[in-house]
Amino acid sequence: MNKDLEEVALQFRKLPGIGVKSARRLAYFMLERPQEEVDLFLDTIRHARSRVCYCSTCCNLATSDPCDICSDDRRDHSIICVVEQPQDVTAMEQSQEYHGLYHVLHGVLSPLDGIGPEQLKIKELLKRLEKNDVKEVIIATDPDTEGEATAYYLSRLIKPSGIKVTRIGRGIPAGGAVGYTDGITLAGAVENRKEI
Repeated sequence: MNKDLEEVALQFRKLPGIGVKSARRLAYFMLERPQEEVDLFLDTIRHARSRVCYCSTCCNLATSDPCDICSDDRRDHSIICVVEQPQDVTAMEQSQEYHGLYHVLHGVLSPLDGIGPEQLKIKELLKRLEKNDVKEVIIATDPDTEGEATAYYLSRLIKPSGIKVTRIGRGIPAGGAVGYTDGITLAGAVENRKEI
């Protein structure tokens, strides 16, 4: 394989979820594109990267500080939804069901990977809770081992302040079948059941 092609593939491998084959496929694709398309692609990334910053309030990626969500007076400022990553904010917003504020941790506790509370935006969250009239914190970390550990850790830090701490519900996804659902998801579905 061409050395330049391998160098491009190596850069694509740095992206999350991209393995060796996908990286090579992307490298071939980009190097076969007309120069104008490649230039536009690179310029778009450069332009976006030069404008993006972190919101000093919620730690989300933004193009202004504070971000559009934090500065929106129509949102409920008494509720903060804590998420792992910026893309989780996008997912929550697409649901169109949540109208409060957010706080992005930029990861979860993972001692095996060397990620402790100091590597996350937990200190920033606690400062927000001291300053503002927050009544509820919704913890929306993933329902995996690290996400659950992070949720438990945060709830232990926040509850003594008298702020209500809740966890997003878990269960069988829409269109899912009980017979094909894993045990952990089923346990969450039973635990979070509602009266009908």
